[in-house]
Amino acid sequence: MKDAYTLPAGADFHVHLRDGAMSAAVVPTIRQGGVNTVYVMPNLVPPVTTVSMALEYKSRLQSLDPSVNYLMTLYLHPSITPSVIREAKKAGIVGVKSYPAGVTTNSASGVLDYESFYHVFEAMEEEGLVLNLHGECPSDHKSGVTVLNAEHSFLPTLKSIHAKFPRLKIVLEHCTTAAAVEAVRECGDSVAATLTAHHLFLVVDDWAGDVFNFCKPVAKLPSDRLRLLQALVSSTGKFFFGTDSAPHDISAKKGLGGDAGTTTTITTTVSMISTKTAAGVFTQPYAVAYVLTALEEAVERGDIRDEDITQELLEGVLGGFGRNFYGVKDESGEKIVLKKGSEVVMESVKGEGVQVVPFRSGKQTWTCDWL
Repeated sequence: MKDAYTLPAGADFHVHLRDGAMSAAVVPTIRQGGVNTVYVMPNLVPPVTTVSMALEYKSRLQSLDPSVNYLMTLYLHPSITPSVIREAKKAGIVGVKSYPAGVTTNSASGVLDYESFYHVFEAMEEEGLVLNLHGECPSDHKSGVTVLNAEHSFLPTLKSIHAKFPRLKIVLEHCTTAAAVEAVRECGDSVAATLTAHHLFLVVDDWAGDVFNFCKPVAKLPSDRLRLLQALVSSTGKFFFGTDSAPHDISAKKGLGGDAGTTTTITTTVSMISTKTAAGVFTQPYAVAYVLTALEEAVERGDIRDEDITQELLEGVLGGFGRNFYGVKDESGEKIVLKKGSEVVMESVKGEGVQVVPFRSGKQTWTCDWL
């Protein structure tokens, strides 16, 4: 690896920007992370299920930082019909995100039966909208499904949707397993996958006991991380960057009942009822830099070869491949410079009533500057 790279501005094809005070705190960190294009997830409360909701949400984001290109999505829900899909296409909405019911943050309104949406998928195929899949099955101990094999259990669903709608563009989001990488490779050119920055670092031991490394889907085995890294450095377009950056207030991460979608300030008292830790890792402020750090550490471990990391590869996985898949042009001409250096990840990002701890807080990472 070189000590510095000059690259086109990054494009992050999976972000959670929340709303209200949390959104006001995290949206300004998008460009800090070297990114000028973001693919925005719709799992607000309530979820973004109509075109007007998506456009209103986009307007709120633009008011916080108009220099970012926000690509908007709808939440797959029984109220989504073929006519909604056609309306969405005309309005410039890019995709529809599917959450299996109950698997992650704000997924209570998620999908229970994919076949019931086949008429919607047909319309999406016709209109060119992308289907974004959170690729996990809900945990079911009677059938042996847990967080460790939830992604593997979902892969037949991916394959069945692709077989039924071979021209439908599908993205398997935030892959975490070797099996998922192989499944995406086995599908046609209309299927791609996003890789997060944090899954290029983490294995199961890193989140078991560390709430700030806990996300859904959870990180798996070292052998799975190896396959993710190999998929990234060998990608010619099938695999590209999507951080799945998911901010939660520190209280929610520590299981004190905080909610990333509200402005409530949680004060610890003896009467407070503890809850489960929120699933999500916040990577937005160092989005592109984290990837370079992960690749650097992978070379040091011997997981990948130094010569695999080329200028062309970085330009592709950090923006070019995703833009090509989605048909999104970056006419800004903006560039970033990444330098191997001594930048240390900040302790937290603070806003009105919220505090978010970034991934690898206090550890060293690459520096990202705008030209």
